[in-house]
Amino acid sequence: MKFLFVLLLASLVLVQTPAAKVNGRWRVKFKMSGLEKNVIFEAKENGAGSFKLLDTGPDDKPVAEPVPGVWSQLTNDRVSFSGEAELPIGTCCREIGTMMFKGRFTSPNAISGTLVFVTSVDQEESAFKFRSEVGTFEATKL
Repeated sequence: MKFLFVLLLASLVLVQTPAAKVNGRWRVKFKMSGLEKNVIFEAKENGAGSFKLLDTGPDDKPVAEPVPGVWSQLTNDRVSFSGEAELPIGTCCREIGTMMFKGRFTSPNAISGTLVFVTSVDQEESAFKFRSEVGTFEATKL
């Protein structure tokens, strides 16, 4: 009898707690190397997606066309999504590279974690020979 009560209680908790899903539109605010930028990530079926770069263009203008992206979700509330972007790095330059967001659901409508931006520029000091920048992000479902 006690076992049935525990099983019933566990099933109620599972029913009341909806699983967090990546699918949908997310407003992503990220910070790295003194820069704060915004993108809209749209997660579509089967790991496909797109990024609308809101203020990453020259003079902080939006980029006209969305760029392709991909995403994956693990069973332990971990999420990753990535895509290409051109970002202003430092005080003088813009660099093309891959944005990789890796985080965890903090609620069904919020994700936070780490951003890694890897460029195709050779950097001798790097163990991987590519320039990279690390930052943080917060995403909110729209």
